[in-house]
Amino acid sequence: MTGRMGSRTVELEIGGKTRLFDIDDPVLADWVEDAALTSGHHPYKEKLDAEDYEKELRRLQIELVKVQFWLQVTGGRVMALFEGRDAAGKGGTINAIRAYMNPRSARTVALSKPSETERSQWYFQRYVSHFPSGGEFVLFDRSWYNRAVVEPVMGFCSKEEYHLFMDQVPHLEKMIEQDGIHFFKFWLDIGREMQIKRFHDRRHDPLKVWKLSPMDIAALNKWEDYTGKRDRMLEKTHSKGAPWMVVKANDKRRARLNVIRHMLHALDYEGKDKKALGEIDEKIIGKAPDML
Repeated sequence: MTGRMGSRTVELEIGGKTRLFDIDDPVLADWVEDAALTSGHHPYKEKLDAEDYEKELRRLQIELVKVQFWLQVTGGRVMALFEGRDAAGKGGTINAIRAYMNPRSARTVALSKPSETERSQWYFQRYVSHFPSGGEFVLFDRSWYNRAVVEPVMGFCSKEEYHLFMDQVPHLEKMIEQDGIHFFKFWLDIGREMQIKRFHDRRHDPLKVWKLSPMDIAALNKWEDYTGKRDRMLEKTHSKGAPWMVVKANDKRRARLNVIRHMLHALDYEGKDKKALGEIDEKIIGKAPDML
């Protein structure tokens, strides 16, 4: 990163071209704006219409309320992990899911960096303590998979810690499956130009500026490193009982609807309205081996 007139300018290699991106410039560069929505092989050239989105989302949110009643009656447990690059839309997707659910039994887990005590514990310990009890619907905004991608790329863990994690995590997830928890893993996938656009939006929106961190800027030149670790994670930790669902998330509206649809189709809850659920868009969501 270099300084230019007090701003922060990053030199990026994208599509075989060298690009300069100044996040402090209030005007977003044309090369970002023009390519953002279709970047990363996103299948649509236009966003889903906002009115259509709201109508479909309401129908799905009604179904989610039914799921909560079903969980309360049966003592069932649901747990979903949301992973993806910075600005992939994890928090917004979780908010869309929880918007009308009873907060007493639907909660989000978004852990900060571990304390000294937590760093001395078994790596998974602080996550396991947040697993759902009977009747609960728990969503992780980032999870133990920090150690599969973010931590090794940014140098926050050792090679030995990374390899130990990759060896252990399939065993943990097998136990989750055996214990009867309804378990979902989502990787929200965005293109490079879309990530840059969202970082720029955060920088210049006074309501979102808190979302932009120095680590976000530092990660701009580590795109390929993140891609390599992501691909290895998806390959090594995708299983029949704990599959990774990859979601094309450049269009947040389509991404949110299809994440919710996927979960609702998978849960055998009382009063399910299959017509209200609609069809899953296989261009937007699918199992990791098929999507990447």
